[in-house]
Amino acid sequence: MKKDNQEHHINSRRNFIKASATALAGFYFVPRHVLGGPGFLAPSDRLRVAGIGVGGMGGNDVRGVFNSGKADFIALCDVHDSRAKGSVDAHPKAKYYRDYREMLDKEHKNIDAVTISTPDHMHAVQTMAAMQLGKHVYVQKPLTHDIYEARMLTQAAEKYKVVTQMGNQGSSGDGVRQMIEWYNAGLIGEATKVYCWTDRPVWPQGIPWPSAPATPPADLDWDLWLGTAPYRDYITNLVPFNWRGWWDYGTGALGDMACHIMEPPFRVLGLGYPKSAEASVGSVYVGEFQRGYFPESCPPSSHITLRFDRPGKEDLEFHWMDGGIQPTRPTELGPNEIMGDGGNGVIIEGTKGKMMCGTYGMNPQLLPTTKTMEANVAQSIQRIEGGDRGHYNNWVNACIAGYGSNEFEILSSPFSIAGPLTESVLMGNLAIRSYDYREPRETGNGFNYPGRGIKLVWDGPDMRVTNFEPANQFVKRTYREGWTL
Repeated sequence: MKKDNQEHHINSRRNFIKASATALAGFYFVPRHVLGGPGFLAPSDRLRVAGIGVGGMGGNDVRGVFNSGKADFIALCDVHDSRAKGSVDAHPKAKYYRDYREMLDKEHKNIDAVTISTPDHMHAVQTMAAMQLGKHVYVQKPLTHDIYEARMLTQAAEKYKVVTQMGNQGSSGDGVRQMIEWYNAGLIGEATKVYCWTDRPVWPQGIPWPSAPATPPADLDWDLWLGTAPYRDYITNLVPFNWRGWWDYGTGALGDMACHIMEPPFRVLGLGYPKSAEASVGSVYVGEFQRGYFPESCPPSSHITLRFDRPGKEDLEFHWMDGGIQPTRPTELGPNEIMGDGGNGVIIEGTKGKMMCGTYGMNPQLLPTTKTMEANVAQSIQRIEGGDRGHYNNWVNACIAGYGSNEFEILSSPFSIAGPLTESVLMGNLAIRSYDYREPRETGNGFNYPGRGIKLVWDGPDMRVTNFEPANQFVKRTYREGWTL
């Protein structure tokens, strides 16, 4: 008998985490939910929130949480004053800070939850600090910069018993739930292959680090912005957006879009950790037969192949393509029909048929598309009120109701799901960075690239590549002195 994939997926993640979690440090503070009991509310019956990173997408997150009608922002934090201005003006009673550590130290008794919408390289330390104080957290995607960080946050969420959510809003949409119901009803049979693609990056990648330093804006604390990353002089066109293309700070096209695009097939198929990863990477030539080598920058395009072990079934082949690369159009799709949503999409191939969707799981369709209207499958999975637009409410309601509540159980992207998903996403980057790894030839003439043309064999529970040791340096980076997880 087939089970509700959504419930099974959540429970299997929790069971795995409990079985594999290492002993973490003890509580530094007693969480408020323990002091007040399950479902403990602030005296005003409203969620009291602090925001870390409140400009750009962070401003959207502040608005989304506030527009739930059940939350007030007590404190705001950003290292770039002008970027934060919109949120600061919208919440004049909120205290403003530049350093999140000062904010948490001074405000932790006044808040229940924290939103974190900073560059990728700062997510983990900020999220861990909030959870150790017993605060619920909403964190932008990707959950973390490194695989190790994702595992640690997933385990910590369980340890500190806080309500967590990653900002991949499509996970609250109706589309992924519709696809689960179709798959459980056997409409495409047993899945055999998955294709995911995006037109990202839409920022510079495959380029050298600029040689000319620049003066940081007067209202930007550059040292705080760097945070865990190695110290460098400020350069133009890095802040506020193009940091995504540099490995010290961002996670490239995969980090930007895969948590949106890979999430539907992960949820539909109940996937865990991949068993292997392969990469082919687009190159930039700087002269005739002269391939550029820019290991600090993410590549202009890539094709990742992950394989997932499924007991009692054949391995699932899972493809990711970025930089505008797309899979071959299915023969079942008409010549003038849009594949996915044009620039992005998902196709799941099965033994009896195929299904397709766009970014965030939107516009799910069976192939040929005429089958979509003919499908008659009863709704079996609870929908989130407001769909993807209800993603913030989904988290706010669970924070107010408390850890373990009914509202908690229907969270769309808690770390028990978002953590393993993020790890699989970042396996693609592990393969990309291994592709660029090089060693000097013994002759002293040129370099060898031993990570190219091979398959990385992955031990998910132990977070290790077992057949290419140099790849493991990318599982966990070294923070700048003074920063710890």
